[in-house]
Amino acid sequence: MGVIEKEVRFKGSKGEKALNVLFDSGASMSFIKERLASELDEILRLPDPLSFETARRGDDLIIDKAVRLDFYIDDDRMSDEFLVVSDEWATEDVIIGASTFQKWRLTLDFEKEDVYSVRRVRKHILK
Repeated sequence: MGVIEKEVRFKGSKGEKALNVLFDSGASMSFIKERLASELDEILRLPDPLSFETARRGDDLIIDKAVRLDFYIDDDRMSDEFLVVSDEWATEDVIIGASTFQKWRLTLDFEKEDVYSVRRVRKHILK
């Protein structure tokens, strides 16, 4: 498991903002603080809540909200669902986890402490 911190630009229907992101290979999904999510886009209720184990021993986190946001790494536009965590629970502004790494083929370069996509997203195709 490894982590890298980096500032990333996020964009939603309400505006855009540069946020501090923790790229965490130990996180299964991606998360964002509720206050930041609401500043960027409309928050939606999940049909069924999700339960997550946390670093707090014995404390499970129940999440019932999500937001879809665009984010930019090296000027490549990517998009994903971010699960919304209450501000009291959240330890980071944004955590990008394994599901987003896989979807966008993100690589964590621990030597250079950087994140990049092995595919350059220039054109989205629907076939």
